[in-house]
Amino acid sequence: MKVPFLDLKSQYRIIESELSERFDHIFDSTGFVLGEEVERFETDFALYLEAKYCVAVSSGTAALHLALLSSGIGINDEVITVPNTFIATAEAISYIGAKPVFVDVDPQTLLISSGELKKAITPKTKAIIPVHLFGQPCDMASINSIAKANNLIVIEDACQAHGAELFGTKVGTFGKAAAFSFYPGKNLGAYGEAGALITNDEEIYKRAKMYRDHGQAKKYYHELIGYNYRMDAFQGAVLNAKLKHLNEWNEQRRRNADLYRKYLSDAPIEFIEEVPEGNGVYHLMVIKSKNRDELKAFLEAAGIQTRIHYPIPIHLQNAYKELGYRNGDFPISEHTAQEILSLPMFPEISEEQIIYTSHRIKKFYEGKNEGSGAKETQEAYSIN
Repeated sequence: MKVPFLDLKSQYRIIESELSERFDHIFDSTGFVLGEEVERFETDFALYLEAKYCVAVSSGTAALHLALLSSGIGINDEVITVPNTFIATAEAISYIGAKPVFVDVDPQTLLISSGELKKAITPKTKAIIPVHLFGQPCDMASINSIAKANNLIVIEDACQAHGAELFGTKVGTFGKAAAFSFYPGKNLGAYGEAGALITNDEEIYKRAKMYRDHGQAKKYYHELIGYNYRMDAFQGAVLNAKLKHLNEWNEQRRRNADLYRKYLSDAPIEFIEEVPEGNGVYHLMVIKSKNRDELKAFLEAAGIQTRIHYPIPIHLQNAYKELGYRNGDFPISEHTAQEILSLPMFPEISEEQIIYTSHRIKKFYEGKNEGSGAKETQEAYSIN
């Protein structure tokens, strides 16, 4: 059996006819940048999140950049975040001349540790970027309490958490602003690069709209030096077609996560835990294995695609060596980077595929227990 890590074609077949109509309308109108489809998505996505404002942009990275910039954070300010995330979180901080300050994560959730966060605050700290990693919501009650006590801005990196909830409220609405990515593989994915800034703050909204379009308040009237961060109409059309299915697709992901837990309950692996009162959307189905690399090779040979998110924490990347961090500075992030493995996860994955993947994982550990060392032989990969 072949089990892909992701299957975007299945989703496409669901919305194919609607997309054809929307694309034809764009061609007829020749409104290829921003325009009607993008405006409709901004309205509907804000309503979906129960937020006041949405600014559609060209990527999740652009959304993070504009969220920081529009919040007044700048040169020599410090912004606290985590090292176990995609580098875009830190890049956005660097774009505005601020300094990324990393803190370690909770060993069970792999999300920002409130205890470590408190210790990292200095007089230069201006903001916190909690990352809702893997589609799991951070403990925003604790984070916002710390932020309020220290007069700090909270900007949520919700790029992997479309529709995730905490206490029944969707992430992206707990901070001053939030960033979403619509990279194709996300729970709500475009067919190219796209993103959105979410906020309830009117001033941030107005500044972000200008920044994304060369600083224009209206055409050819430039109030500030901006960027070309506009979303194109085709991505708006894709997102409009998909948004109405998002809750259903997220429920399917939760169902699939439950199936993985059921069929792997007796396997010697660990699952990432959710925070109390959280309702994750499982952008990724992540396990921890002490034999991660061997297990990955074993599964790949059995036709099961897996991924590692992320093998090198940001503080150990060459791009950030000037910050002076070293091995051992964030032991939980560093240790789990050697153990985490993302299993196939998408709404349309079948129970049969989950059973097969789970069976192969348990077969791998049977081999380890029998002292086989999980040797890559034809016998090891056969189905019994």
